[in-house]
Amino acid sequence: MRYFPAMHRVVALVRPRQSTFELACAAQVFGIERQGLPTRYAFGVCTERPGPVATYAGYDMLVTDGLDALDRADTVVVPGWLPVKEPPSPAVVRALGRAHARGARVVSICSGAFLLAHAGLLDGRRATTHWKLADELAARFPRIRVDPDPLYVDHGDVATSAGAGAGIDLCMHLVRRDQGARYAAHIARTMVMPPHREGGQLQYSAPPHPAQIDDTLAPLLEWIIERLGEPLTVEEMAAHAGVSARTLARRFAEQLGTSPGQWLLAQRIATARDLLESSDLPLDAVARRVGLSSATNLRRRFLTIMGTTPGAYRRAFRAEP
Repeated sequence: MRYFPAMHRVVALVRPRQSTFELACAAQVFGIERQGLPTRYAFGVCTERPGPVATYAGYDMLVTDGLDALDRADTVVVPGWLPVKEPPSPAVVRALGRAHARGARVVSICSGAFLLAHAGLLDGRRATTHWKLADELAARFPRIRVDPDPLYVDHGDVATSAGAGAGIDLCMHLVRRDQGARYAAHIARTMVMPPHREGGQLQYSAPPHPAQIDDTLAPLLEWIIERLGEPLTVEEMAAHAGVSARTLARRFAEQLGTSPGQWLLAQRIATARDLLESSDLPLDAVARRVGLSSATNLRRRFLTIMGTTPGAYRRAFRAEP
């Protein structure tokens, strides 16, 4: 792994057989150089026994770095840990614990939470994993407060995510936290994906009778984004879509895992973050542009969702000229 000292070093810890998609979630977010965007991450992969590592995709990948790579990581990603019934070796547990004790952030995707649990990093904490594995994680590690619902749970030093798709959401969340909303939005655009899904969103676990989603929300979402500065109501959104408010709520829950009002507020806050980072607009002007009417309302909503004030956020993430 080549890097410059100022870069944030991300190392994925893999094992045979490795899920290629979970690994790709981290590699796509942290390991790609993108035109027009400063490279701020160096991405590498390590394993307990360097050499060919079998994958669930039917091919082997060559991993040349051993566990000592974790000693140089700023973030350690565990992109799945299958089969979950097989405990890790003492060497892996020691290396992961040593990295965390040194100050590295430790992140799991899907079944990777089981390795964090074996290392004791989740004891006494709330954590998540794929909804199909949540009961087993809770039964085997009763000191963990397993929550099967959210997409991801971030404690700052340790973070866990649900299934593979939620791993991308967690990685994007970490980029936003490290580099700010505008940097993360640029990555999201290159990946052709929404810039942000809140960790508290529900996982897409299969309902008893899965609903067939016949109509896409994309045209409505584009219409809403173009009108963020307006005081839109759920009824107005439903009327534009030609459905009842109840039907619209059901479609949002099915396709986006959230309600129309919550999704709209998330877009308003995301746009406000971008304006706070990239402009000198007064808070009243930012609030009006994103449809939150006043600086007071912006502060209240921003503090609830972001855990900080717009002013503090601007001071932390204001883009350099």
